[in-house]
Amino acid sequence: MAPADRSFTRRTLLTTTAALTGAALLGGTAHAAGTRHTAWPAQFPLPDGFQPEGITIGSAPYAYFGSLANGDVHRVSLATGRGETVVRGAGRPTVGLKIDRHGRLFLAGGDSGEIRVADARSGRTEQVHATGGTFVNDVILTPGAAWFTDSFKPVLYRLAKGAVTTVPLTGDWQQGPDFTANGIERTPDGRALLVVNAFANGGGLMRVDPRTGAARAVDLGTAKLPNGDGLLLLGRILYAVQQQQNAIDVFRLNDSGTRGTAITRITDPRFRIPTTVAAWGRRLYLPNARFDVEPTPTTEYDAVAVNQV
Repeated sequence: MAPADRSFTRRTLLTTTAALTGAALLGGTAHAAGTRHTAWPAQFPLPDGFQPEGITIGSAPYAYFGSLANGDVHRVSLATGRGETVVRGAGRPTVGLKIDRHGRLFLAGGDSGEIRVADARSGRTEQVHATGGTFVNDVILTPGAAWFTDSFKPVLYRLAKGAVTTVPLTGDWQQGPDFTANGIERTPDGRALLVVNAFANGGGLMRVDPRTGAARAVDLGTAKLPNGDGLLLLGRILYAVQQQQNAIDVFRLNDSGTRGTAITRITDPRFRIPTTVAAWGRRLYLPNARFDVEPTPTTEYDAVAVNQV
């Protein structure tokens, strides 16, 4: 989380690109991996002053980024690196976000406490839900619902059929005195959710039963996620962004998501506190949030791509 302002920290991670194996209670839209696009830019600018946090990529090669500054959603062509603002945020932040196969964007509203749903084509905001939450951080899509984390409350929010319900987190969940829950994903078998807990046991993952909210600590061996943000599951490989460490830690999970083995760490000199991650082809794309600098309207921001494991 950002040392200067924890409320501007995040989430995270990421996209609807993960394919699930086996029968699933939970799941989401996946897209084909495709081939390597080595001629496509591996780094591209985002608008000055944008303060990016979340990223999502759907079934077409376009990345959508959310702005902490004003809640705008900026769409970038992965083929060219050129972008445009497609949703106006009306001054309320957008933290984590996901896009579904219908082109709907599910937006976590940070300290506004809102959940918003917008049409990526028209730019129109279709739904606004007040959760009563403190910091709505990240989101993952499942076949029947969108699930959101709250970084300062031990709850998840479930958006289904236009209504939001609150699911208290119990079991092994430990709520810290500061920023606690962040990124959210699904287990490989699709039967549960994985949530970053930056406080419990020095930082790690919790496996959450979506029906009851009961949380169980995931066995990651000696690995810790004190700066864990966005998560991305591709098959059984979990990518966990450790923002302030300028790294992505990579784990191989068992099917149920109760245990993970650290297999490598991805670093890159272009990382400037990346927060979340999404995939297209054999690449991972990450926004650089630059939480180590004071944001201004002229602060430069960008996104970078690295190869998957």
